[in-house]
Amino acid sequence: MRLQEQVRQQAVDGKSAAKYLQLASTEQKNRTLAAMAQQIVRQSDQILSANHTDVQAARDNGMGEAKIDRLLLTAGRIQEMADGLLALRDMSDPIGEITERFVRPNGLLLEKRRVPFGLVAMIYESRPNVTVDAAGICLKTGNSVLLRGGKEALHSNTALVSALQAGLSECGFPTNCIQIVTSTQREAIDEIIRMQGLVDLVIPRGGASLIQRIVQGSLVPVVETGIGNCHVYVDCAADLQMASQIIENGKLQRPSVCNATETVLIHQDVSESWILELVTTLQQKGVEVRGCDRIRQIVTTVGEATEEDWNTEYNDLILAIKVVEDLQGALAHIDRYGTKHSETIVTEDAQAAEQFLLAVDAAAVYHNASTRFTDGSQFGFGAEIGISTQKMHARGPMGLKEMTTYKYIGRGSGQTRN
Repeated sequence: MRLQEQVRQQAVDGKSAAKYLQLASTEQKNRTLAAMAQQIVRQSDQILSANHTDVQAARDNGMGEAKIDRLLLTAGRIQEMADGLLALRDMSDPIGEITERFVRPNGLLLEKRRVPFGLVAMIYESRPNVTVDAAGICLKTGNSVLLRGGKEALHSNTALVSALQAGLSECGFPTNCIQIVTSTQREAIDEIIRMQGLVDLVIPRGGASLIQRIVQGSLVPVVETGIGNCHVYVDCAADLQMASQIIENGKLQRPSVCNATETVLIHQDVSESWILELVTTLQQKGVEVRGCDRIRQIVTTVGEATEEDWNTEYNDLILAIKVVEDLQGALAHIDRYGTKHSETIVTEDAQAAEQFLLAVDAAAVYHNASTRFTDGSQFGFGAEIGISTQKMHARGPMGLKEMTTYKYIGRGSGQTRN
């Protein structure tokens, strides 16, 4: 079977499975999520073996260690995936929720009710945990899912989907509720995003080139999960010890993820001794620091930050630092180079904090907190299918409610329109 026909048949099968899921009860879905979690743990040896193949190939191809970390699975991470599915099981089911109810003057009762999208296509790179998060969220919300991960994680994703499908079968659900497209050809993506009438929603998750290719080429509605060029602005009224902790957490805790801090902006009145201490500490912890002219005058071991650096999501142990004149300078920099993901101000000045929170155009804006909190689990959503940086339908971490649409249901007693 040709690639085009194969992918289209998977979409047809997924669309059929979506109709089954629309009628599944919360109890059935919860039981299946538990079975899927159990199967992931039960098949952990096979999953780890498959992941070892992917990791070894990535190292052989020169992938950096920060990105290897995104790809790597361990027994602990597999257990975290299973725990995530159980957390979804224990969360309230949004499907069927009536968000509005009103009666028209003619007695017609109208209800606005949450319903599934249908067949969701998830196109993503590197991180195998996305496979499980996406499958679990889609199942809980009554959506079937067509997964197309990156070639670097093909063996891992295939093993994970096999375990998930075993959980589906155990509970009598069609295995087509969760499918993986194993072709690594770019044409497979092109086919998925052109399938109007079969695929109801596309969610890309990965680098800028992948996301823009899908946004620009898709005939199917897309929720754009943007890259994370995230900033921390250290105000002149900042608690500098707190600022150091927030910056180190944002850069070091997991540098390869989209909510890691990539650029630090520092008010010109912040002490040079603190800047020297901050940069020295970061360098000692393995961070390559690139700075503006002022930073390089303070710390001579810092490399030059170019225009490209201000635009870059490193996903690595690299940090750009710039001294700005004031809050307005920080806001202007973020407005020019930010990707509308996550931005933070560190300050004890309540007025400055409020101005920053209101002025910055991003999915998540923080005062005295790390950018690393932009995450479904940290927001209490159980898991996330992605972090939306667009402004329509969903913004920020996308949990269960964000994976629903709605329809109006009218209940009448013979009303006709004049």
